[in-house]
Amino acid sequence: MFDVIIAGCGPAGAMLAAELRLHDVRVLVLEKETEPVSFTRIVGLHIRSLELMAMRGLLERVLEHGRRRPAGGFFAAIPRPAPQDLDSAHAYLLGIPQPVIVGLLERHAMDLGAQIRRGCAVAAFEQDEEGVTVELADGEQLRSRYLVGCDGARSTVRKLLGVGFPGEPSRNDTLMGEMKVGVPQEEITARMAEIHETTQSFWLRPFGEGVYSVVVPAAGVGDRAEAPTLEDFRHQLRAVAGTDFGVHSPRWLSRFGDATRLAERYRTGRVLLAGDAAHIHPPIGGQGLNLGVQDAVNLGWKLAAQVRGWAPEPLLDTYQAERRPVAEDVLDNTRAQRELLSPEPGARAVRRLLTELMDFDEVNRHLIEKITAIGIRYDFGEGPDLLGRRLRDIDLKQGRLYDRLHRGRGLVLDRTERLTAEGWPDRVDLIADPTAALDVPAVLLRPDGHVAWIGEHQRDLNDHLARWFGEPAGRVRPARE
Repeated sequence: MFDVIIAGCGPAGAMLAAELRLHDVRVLVLEKETEPVSFTRIVGLHIRSLELMAMRGLLERVLEHGRRRPAGGFFAAIPRPAPQDLDSAHAYLLGIPQPVIVGLLERHAMDLGAQIRRGCAVAAFEQDEEGVTVELADGEQLRSRYLVGCDGARSTVRKLLGVGFPGEPSRNDTLMGEMKVGVPQEEITARMAEIHETTQSFWLRPFGEGVYSVVVPAAGVGDRAEAPTLEDFRHQLRAVAGTDFGVHSPRWLSRFGDATRLAERYRTGRVLLAGDAAHIHPPIGGQGLNLGVQDAVNLGWKLAAQVRGWAPEPLLDTYQAERRPVAEDVLDNTRAQRELLSPEPGARAVRRLLTELMDFDEVNRHLIEKITAIGIRYDFGEGPDLLGRRLRDIDLKQGRLYDRLHRGRGLVLDRTERLTAEGWPDRVDLIADPTAALDVPAVLLRPDGHVAWIGEHQRDLNDHLARWFGEPAGRVRPARE
C-alpha cells in the first residue's frame, strides 16, 4: 500500500515525488518509458523555478549544468531587456538540457526515498473512499491512497478520470530542433533582422560549441504524425530565409503545434492532475516546464498534509483554486503572444505598438513578472500587497531565507522576537531575527514560500497557523488512517 502513486516521471512528476518524500509520504512513480529521453532539448528555468530550486537546496547542482541568460526578451520575442531591479536574487534565465533537469529532479526524489518504476503504464484505475486501485498495462494491480496524473498532454489518467480538456486545437505547426550551422553568426544575424520584419516565428539562436536552436514554420511539411527530418528543416529554411544556413549534425528534431487546453478540474476525489496533464499551450515564452514544476511544489505539501492527517478540511482544494487560475493566465498570455507573432498587418501593427509601450518600465516589468511567475499573488483575503505573494530570498542574521526552507516546512519569520509556533513543531519552523531584511513585523510562509500571514500578534498568528497547518500537536487525527 502506497500513500501516493504518480503517473509520469517528467519534471512535474519527479518534483512532486520529492516534495512528498520531504514529509515521509510513501511514493511510487510509474513511468511508461523504459529509458529517459535521449535527445538534448534545451529548456529555460525562469526566475520562480530557480527560486524553488534554491528553496530545496538544488540550485547549485542545477547551475552546474546550465547557462545563464538575461531575463528579458521573452514576451513574444520582443527584444526588450528586463528591468535592472527585479524582485529576486535569481533574476536570470537558466538554459539547461531537459534530460539533465529531469535527471536531477529524479535523483533528488530517489535520494529522498521515492520509488521509480520504468516501463510501467497505467491502464485503468478505480477509486473508493479509502484509496485508489491502479491497474498496469501488464495486469498488475497496485493500491494507494491517492493517484496523481503527471503523464503529459495525452494523459491517460485524465482521460480515464473523464475530465474534459477544452480549448483550441492546433492551428499552426512549427519545426524546432538543435543543430550545427555552416555559416558565420554575422550572416545569421543579418538575415534574421530582415526576416523579422515580416515573420516572427523564426529564429536561429546560438547555444555554444556551434550548436543553434532552430525554429521555423512547418507549413507544407508532411504528416504531423511523422517525425521531421533534417531535410524538412532545410526545405523550410530555404522557403522562409532563402538559405538553409548549412544546417547539419542535428541533436534532436521535433514538431509542435499551438494547441491550447485546460483541464476542467484538477481533482476528482482521490485523483489529481498536474503539469501538462492539466494544461497545454504553445511553448512561447518558455513557460510550460516551469508551470508544471510550480504545480508540483504547490500540491506536494498539501497532499502530504492530507496523508499525514493534519490537513485542514479545505487545504487540498486550494491546489485547484490557486493553480488553475495561474494556468488560465499562462494560456491567455501565450494566446496573446501567438497573435503578436502573426505576419498579418494588423498583428504587426499591434506588435509595433506593444514594442513602444514596453519602453515604459511599468509595462516591461509587468510582462516579465508574468512570464517568470514572480508576479503571482494568491487570494488569501484582504491584507497588504505582500500577502499571497512569494517572498524573495532575503538576508537573515545567519545566512539566507531560502536555506531555511529545504525541508519543505512552514516558517514563521519574526522580527519582533515575541512570537512562537510551539503548537506546530512537526510542521512549522520559527526564526526570530530582528535584523531580517523585511518591512513588516513578522510573516508566516507556506512551504512554497508564499506569505500566508503578516502581523505581530500571537492570537492572529495562531489562527493562521491553524488555517494552513491544521490543529496544534496533540489534536491531530492519526496519520494514514
